[in-house]
Amino acid sequence: MIERLDPRRVLAIRKAGYLLFMLPPALMPISWWLGGATGLPDLMAWYPLLWIFVLIPLLDYAIGRDTANPDEVSETPVLQRQVYFRLLTLLAVPIQVVLLIWACWIFVHGEMGFWGRLGWLVSMGVVSGINAINVAHELIHRHGRLEPWAGGVLLSLVGYGGFKVEHVRGHHVHVSTPEDASSARYGQSIYEFLPHAWKWNFLNAWRLEAERLHRRGLPALHWRNELIWWYGLSLGIAATMTWAFGWLGLLFFAGQGFVAFTELEIINYIEHYGLHRRRLADGRFERTTHQHSWNSSYMVTNLFLFQLQRHSDHHAHPARRYQVLRHFDDSPQLPGGYAAMMLLALVPSLWRRVMNPRVEAYYRDAPEQLVAASQ
Repeated sequence: MIERLDPRRVLAIRKAGYLLFMLPPALMPISWWLGGATGLPDLMAWYPLLWIFVLIPLLDYAIGRDTANPDEVSETPVLQRQVYFRLLTLLAVPIQVVLLIWACWIFVHGEMGFWGRLGWLVSMGVVSGINAINVAHELIHRHGRLEPWAGGVLLSLVGYGGFKVEHVRGHHVHVSTPEDASSARYGQSIYEFLPHAWKWNFLNAWRLEAERLHRRGLPALHWRNELIWWYGLSLGIAATMTWAFGWLGLLFFAGQGFVAFTELEIINYIEHYGLHRRRLADGRFERTTHQHSWNSSYMVTNLFLFQLQRHSDHHAHPARRYQVLRHFDDSPQLPGGYAAMMLLALVPSLWRRVMNPRVEAYYRDAPEQLVAASQ
């Protein structure tokens, strides 16, 4: 449906539509209110997941793909400079802080049973993955101090501060190569991928930061090691939650963080599954282009994810802000938005049935590359 509109009109709709980023956080108080109104708090604790994994994908398919791109000469420079787009992402920080404290209070003191508390924790974790990690992903790529530090705070709120270092200095350097733990191999299941990604990305962040400090003649355990600050902030938040809410507060903070960064790694799995950069004659890998990441231009999801699904252009040009990321027809295209693809990834047999033919089509002219893609 959206593809029929004039591209200029689509850009105007998109500018206002980015306010949809507030929808996932708003689902938590809506869920709590519905629990009281219906007398079914345990069931309504799962309500945010209905929206995110059922209704949003349906809206994606109903509204369709947004393939409009801003004009590189007349529109992109203007959009890049507009403060409005920066304020939206920075607003995620106070929203996440307030939501985390309030949701923890409900988790501890709300009238919910075991299944209600479990649903509340999982729902908050999924929302944190969207509002904290996804927005942090946009912020840590920016220059200056304010936005990268805001991204670090958001990551600390889910206990995944290492992502700030590893993603920019590790993943973006080695994406779609065997050296990147966040790039899934052809045929690899999500359950094989996740433990390796959790472990390697944590360790690699510390290695990269130690190397940076070593080049400055400083030891790894130095106050300038930013991971000490981000993980220290996470520990401070955990201690505060424990002091304010007891062991259930600590459980809630740790649990929602685990769900959030697991959601992130599942999305990493989706974004790069089976794609790889070819090794050149000199032993180096070819330059990253918009053909080395899976792209999805379904409009609704892209609005509340700040265009994260235009991942192909993001990896080719990491400095581009979300509002000017482009759709390319020749990028590998996912058959659905991220929420739909996450559910598919959780069932490896279905995932391979849908995605393996697409990877094979990508390498149709060079079938020998499928071997490299699985290594």
